[in-house]
Amino acid sequence: MTAVPSPMPGAGAGEPQLDRKGLALGLGAYLLWGAFPLFFRLLEPAAAVEIVAHRAAWSLGFCLLAMALTRSLRSVLPALRDRRTLATIAVAAVLVAVNWLIYVYGVNSGRTVDAALGYFINPLTTVVLAVVVLGERLRAAQWAACGIGAAAVVVIAVGYGQLPWIALSLAASFGLYGLAKNRVGRTVGALPGLAVETAVLFPVALAYLGWLAATGEGTFGDDAAHSALLAASGPLTAVPLLLFGAAARLLPLSVVGMLQYVTPVLQLAVGVLIFHEPMPPERWAGFVLVWVAITVLTVDGFRHRPPRVRRRRA
Repeated sequence: MTAVPSPMPGAGAGEPQLDRKGLALGLGAYLLWGAFPLFFRLLEPAAAVEIVAHRAAWSLGFCLLAMALTRSLRSVLPALRDRRTLATIAVAAVLVAVNWLIYVYGVNSGRTVDAALGYFINPLTTVVLAVVVLGERLRAAQWAACGIGAAAVVVIAVGYGQLPWIALSLAASFGLYGLAKNRVGRTVGALPGLAVETAVLFPVALAYLGWLAATGEGTFGDDAAHSALLAASGPLTAVPLLLFGAAARLLPLSVVGMLQYVTPVLQLAVGVLIFHEPMPPERWAGFVLVWVAITVLTVDGFRHRPPRVRRRRA
């Protein structure tokens, strides 16, 4: 989810107006992602691996159908012809599968709050990856934000007696996924990119689903409504990605960055208010520290954002 939007259409030399369509599309994407815990609970008693396998298989079918209807099947050719791009997308596919698996397991094992924490931590993970992988130099405020985030993890770990591994794994896998997608984002669009990613996962997913069917361990086909929900995981995976891709082309990157917190806020609300997961003082203290770190990172980002390019009047 790291697409860089193009400049917004402005009103001459004045401040550009916020694109309402872009805002609606962006909110739609993040609201759908935030509601995912409710959907994955409906897929029980399917195990996390079965859900992810269906998600990959049906996502590929949806992507191919969407590209066929829009006559854009050729859009996958640049990714398939370039070995380096294909290899990068293959790595991204493995990372997103790991992310999906941990997320579904977390939600369906009563750890939705931990999943929300992972996506709150994700911006801090991205900053760390920029240093470790890309060799970027951080400003003092960015170091401070990372330090506060690390303190939050320590507080939660001490309070629980163990590391919040679901949150850390989600943040790491999605951060690395974003890094991989960033490498190909300018040459491969959201829909063809997802199509190639799920095509990479499809043989393994199909083999696993076939094994479940042969051994009678799978849940698909036992109930019509349950089977329909498993199939719906494909469109529900692709639609928010497409909404996000469209929003990112209409909104400033700073607005997209702020909208991303809608998802973990909703996940936290679902975990606490609907699933009634425990929130002892140690967990609240950890979350508060994470929010402080995010605030420091956000304020620093606004202070050091590049100046807007002003358009001349015709």
